[in-house]
Amino acid sequence: MARLGLAALPHLPEQVRPLVDPRALRVGVVHLGIGAFHRAHQAVFTEEAVAAAGGGWGICGVTQRSRGVIDQLRPQDGLYSVLVRGEETSLRVTGAVRDLLFAAEEGERLQSLLAAPTTRLVTLTVTEKGYRHDPATGRLRRSDPDVAADIAGGAPPRTVVGQLVRGLQARRAADAGPITLLSCDNLPSNGAVLRGLVLDFCAALADGDALAAWIAESVSFPSSMVDRIVPATTDADRAEAARLLGFTDHGTVVTEPFRQWVVEDRFAAGRPAWERAGVVLTADVAPYEAMKLRLLNGSHSTLAYLGALAGYAHVADAMADPGIAGVVAHLMADDVEPTLTVPDGFDVAAYQAELIERFHNPALRHRTVQIAMDGTQKLPQRLLGTIADRLAAGAEPRYACLGVAAWMRYVWTAQAEDGSPLPVDDPLADRLRRLTAGAATAREAVDALLTLEEVFGAELPGNGTFRELVTDSLEALTKGGVAAATRI
Repeated sequence: MARLGLAALPHLPEQVRPLVDPRALRVGVVHLGIGAFHRAHQAVFTEEAVAAAGGGWGICGVTQRSRGVIDQLRPQDGLYSVLVRGEETSLRVTGAVRDLLFAAEEGERLQSLLAAPTTRLVTLTVTEKGYRHDPATGRLRRSDPDVAADIAGGAPPRTVVGQLVRGLQARRAADAGPITLLSCDNLPSNGAVLRGLVLDFCAALADGDALAAWIAESVSFPSSMVDRIVPATTDADRAEAARLLGFTDHGTVVTEPFRQWVVEDRFAAGRPAWERAGVVLTADVAPYEAMKLRLLNGSHSTLAYLGALAGYAHVADAMADPGIAGVVAHLMADDVEPTLTVPDGFDVAAYQAELIERFHNPALRHRTVQIAMDGTQKLPQRLLGTIADRLAAGAEPRYACLGVAAWMRYVWTAQAEDGSPLPVDDPLADRLRRLTAGAATAREAVDALLTLEEVFGAELPGNGTFRELVTDSLEALTKGGVAAATRI
């Protein structure tokens, strides 16, 4: 079977062709972190916006860690299919990605693109750990060897913040005009966080003050909230895409019908007409952001750790367990909802019901261990904020604390209840192993892990209620397993 590419377009069924002619779309967006999520989310919105209102908003996708996406998409002229799985399955080829770049091998080209007047927008989905910051403080980890190397002038820059700052330096020198840096990662106030990290980096440079002053005048950092579940693509998914296309597609991404994008409308150099594609443009992303991070992401992490420990490979399998499903529902309603400021007209109860329905979707096959990755980077915004707010209100957030305890059990034992190994894929994995190596009891494991100040901060570990709730939950998981710990 021939491979998808520009030459295949005339032979595709009309209903699956791109909404725009890819050959006529010039690059105006540089996207850092072109993984499956971006291709199923922002790239789809952007293509629909261009189809509705025009504009030179083609995307140059930058991969940070490997050539995998380059090898998938370059031979296909940047084209790939989006396979949407719900009650029915649909597929369409997307043509918004017009160029691809591997930062580790093409650092000079990346810097040139960031400095080009035609580049007016940089978007990011590099995951929480890609920011190389302490989640509890939001500050750049200057002790990180790669960050230190980038500050010292190592070429090409190894970190996302280093790449951005060196690109902004080149842009300022070229007098190439203003630009917007738009974070689309699951971080509270992600625009403000990115701005702070860029300025932290500038402060370490000899000419940092002048660069920071130019950034204040010429660069905007809007916040955003993104929501779409995008599991890892399987061989079966690629086979189904090939059947529907009549061509082999190595870049197929799989997703659900639901999608949401809320963006702070503060752009320094224009933007696609995303509102024509259903994006919510607002002056304040924070209420939407808190709802999504705490209701969806907090629940997702909790059920992923509980599910993986219980031996469930996929989210839908875990949600079929009445105990886990009950914890998710109570976490949302009892612990999270009281902490939220709900936008006018937004039905938060309906949103929770919709989330539970999405988690039950068996067609997605979203792996629990995939969601369990990078827990040290995710816990602060997904669960710890909820816990801190409920404790301050005099409540006992037992379900959110169970989520933390499930993470602790996962990283402490690195195995499911049946003895099968679980991968601890985390930037602090070595420290987690060292901290828990000598823990013989649940209480000792809690005491050890709560010393991670960059995760738990300085105040929360000293709260007796929090410590006891987490310890009680971890003891229940240790003695009776997930079934005992989720008995409501």
